[in-house]
Amino acid sequence: MCKDAVIRRFAGVFLLASLALATWVSPNWLWFTAFVAVNLFQSSFTKFCPLERVLGAFRLMGCRPAAR
Repeated sequence: MCKDAVIRRFAGVFLLASLALATWVSPNWLWFTAFVAVNLFQSSFTKFCPLERVLGAFRLMGCRPAAR
């Protein structure tokens, strides 16, 4: 489990980076923006967050593996 601030921070960085890439590299990067947004939306209902699982598996950013 991660603190909510960690997930929000990653989401913000991913969104800003993908918008910058869409502006300066290719508009196709907007698909990544949509992917992040859809994951944020679905995790608000299901409480399942792929990023949280990845960070917990590697014990990064103070996250720990989800309880089974």
